[in-house]
Amino acid sequence: MNVLRIGLVQYSPEWENPELSIRKLESMINSIDLEDTDLLIFPEMSLTGFTMRSKEFAEELDSISFRYFMELSKKLKVDIFAGLIEYYDEKIFNSLIHFDSKGLIRVRYHKIHPFTNTGEHESFTSGNSIITTKIGKVIFGLSICYDLRFPELFREYAKTEVDILCNVANWPVDRINHWDKLLQARAIENLSYFIGVNRVGSDPKFSYNGHSAVVDPMGNIIITSEEEKIIFTTIDIDNVKKTRESLPFLKDIKLI
Repeated sequence: MNVLRIGLVQYSPEWENPELSIRKLESMINSIDLEDTDLLIFPEMSLTGFTMRSKEFAEELDSISFRYFMELSKKLKVDIFAGLIEYYDEKIFNSLIHFDSKGLIRVRYHKIHPFTNTGEHESFTSGNSIITTKIGKVIFGLSICYDLRFPELFREYAKTEVDILCNVANWPVDRINHWDKLLQARAIENLSYFIGVNRVGSDPKFSYNGHSAVVDPMGNIIITSEEEKIIFTTIDIDNVKKTRESLPFLKDIKLI
């Protein structure tokens, strides 16, 4: 059986304070058994919350957030997906970074759709390409929060035959029903697993209640929660192939 054990880190980051957020995460991580875990996924802007003060919190490789996740992945010997405010190529991005189990950066995804309602487009540069990454032979397609509302993005991932779509978010309570339904819709449309990792708690503008979830290729929610905790589940990757063979919908797409 081709399986992955994945932990969804659903927590409340300390507002605009990476140092205190790291202390909180260390307490959570040190209190649980991570044996046989393959991947930990953290929410959007994992250590700051959804701040628009991008210039003050943008980081490069030698900064606190990058160092923390590099050291953590190497120490735990697990792959990590984490959301960071990244200064890269003289621009600032809302990024999702894949740190591998040796503490190295595998890929960086830059959020394609900044959330204009909060002025994110004025504080961050838009990404312009989909990004896939692998853990073993399992292919992931990466996205961040507001990207979830744009199905054409995930159609591009479907063309690459990804096994798992992943979205990390700061998705507020008052629109959480949209989050729930969109995670299921994107899984169903693309016959893939969909993992959504959202935060809990609050920041100066919004409140959050999690609903991090794993959805299977048929749109069934495998696991979800509103608690502040690391949510673990095991995914059978072979289920993707079986579903696509029994329901070959992707072969019939006509993009007009």
